[in-house]
Amino acid sequence: MLTPILQLEHIRKSYYLGKQELPVLKGISLDIFKNEYVALMGPSGSGKSTLMNILGCLDSPTGGRYILNSKDVSRMADDELAAVRNKEIGFVFQQFNLLPRLTAAENVALPLIYSGVSKKDRIERAAAVLHKVKLEDRMHHKPNELSGGQCQRVAIARALINDPAIILADEPTGNLDSKTSYEIMDILGKIQADGNTVVLVTHEEDISAFAHRVIRLRDGVVETDKTNEHPALSMLQV
Repeated sequence: MLTPILQLEHIRKSYYLGKQELPVLKGISLDIFKNEYVALMGPSGSGKSTLMNILGCLDSPTGGRYILNSKDVSRMADDELAAVRNKEIGFVFQQFNLLPRLTAAENVALPLIYSGVSKKDRIERAAAVLHKVKLEDRMHHKPNELSGGQCQRVAIARALINDPAIILADEPTGNLDSKTSYEIMDILGKIQADGNTVVLVTHEEDISAFAHRVIRLRDGVVETDKTNEHPALSMLQV
């Protein structure tokens, strides 16, 4: 029997306004396995952003258990969560979050500084992942010398640099035009095909169509969890 790489057991999350409890997640249970390509969807207020923060170890649940790559991260302290984030999770955000004064290679290599990797090895590894996203010829360019799609590819390369257990992409095409969005989805598809686990948070139906499984949230619970029998192919592959 396969062991889930990501396992949520009755996850609850509440915020408090004075003494008033505001429940956001109301007992979510789901498993995601290695090499799955999953889209998380839901309307505003459904809880998907809160769930994304918990999946990314940016926040802790109020109740329930979260097992990530065989580690129970539900009750970890902030410094422990930071170590898990750096090692186990590669983040891709709608805002590229690149440092403007650093080159593409230096931005990609940034997470390795916290892992104690030498500068020479950092740049070599950055060059290797930039090659994966077809940006080896832009490794010495700074963000203001790159297009939006190229900046997102740099962000994807940075997410891959530590060989994480899971790639968590939060609205990765939100700031891009349609053609560039399909280029980014093509890259994420190839990353998944190479053996990575990809969880994509999106509100766009055409973007979720690339995933192999679509989980929809509503009012803090899982509304549907369906396999996508015919995932979309990027226009670049057609």
